[in-house]
Amino acid sequence: MSETLRTEKHSSQREVKRLLLIALGSALMAVNLNTFVRAGNLIPAGFTGLTVLVQEVFMRFGGVSVPFSPVLFAINAIPAIICFRVVGKKFTLRSVLVVILTGLMTDFMPEMFISFIKLYDPLLSAVFGGILTALACILCLNADATAGGTDFIAITISEKYNKNAWNTIFAGNCVMLVIAGVLFSLEVALYSIIFQFVVTAGLNSLYKAYQQQTMLIVTNCPQEVYHFIQEKTHHAATSLSGTGLYGKTERTVLYSVVYANEVTPLIQGIRTIDSNAFINVIKTEQLNGKFFRAPKD
Repeated sequence: MSETLRTEKHSSQREVKRLLLIALGSALMAVNLNTFVRAGNLIPAGFTGLTVLVQEVFMRFGGVSVPFSPVLFAINAIPAIICFRVVGKKFTLRSVLVVILTGLMTDFMPEMFISFIKLYDPLLSAVFGGILTALACILCLNADATAGGTDFIAITISEKYNKNAWNTIFAGNCVMLVIAGVLFSLEVALYSIIFQFVVTAGLNSLYKAYQQQTMLIVTNCPQEVYHFIQEKTHHAATSLSGTGLYGKTERTVLYSVVYANEVTPLIQGIRTIDSNAFINVIKTEQLNGKFFRAPKD
């Protein structure tokens, strides 16, 4: 098999895997919305939560049952168009597919299919609904997609202005929960905060791709180790000269910042180059300056 055919086959397999992950992630989101979120009268974060809030307002104050998908599609339209132009076409289209599948599955999921989950404890709904949402988001992120909505906004601002928009989005979610508390009950808002906290904690614990860590590598093979890091991750490194006080030997320290999910394979590779290398990994809280980010498309 030629190299071109092998590359095309690998690319096709990756795309099929992405579509399967997107379909599974969307299904989990739809199940969650129809079970835990509905049972606990919860308001999720982002545009999904805004859609649920709109549905609740129409139902409680107008007696009108508004379908989930049309509202979700409408409020995602403008952010998706902007993200399409700024961030990338394939990434945005995959995320739009998540939004479409989630909306349609939520509206057309058979009642018999979801009736087996009957929870009357809003705390259980908030905790397990949050866990299920985190898992669904991780599946979509592993497919190089997002759940749309506020993710479109955050990623667009990050790509265009190199600024973190999550604090602004968090403030928007807080405003939405305050509105829910005023219109419905404080209990709804408080349980929804627990739900959103569980989602955030789950993402931070289970998904490492967007987290950065600093590697300090004391080695006798600095050039070989650096070339390995650069080849595997496209990240650079800074070389610092030092003296090992215990052995009174000159050593080189490589300083490099990488993504958290790249650390383990890097350590394994560095060990094969220099079995005596001393490696310290530190969590990076804030990073300013040039840092390689893989393109979205």
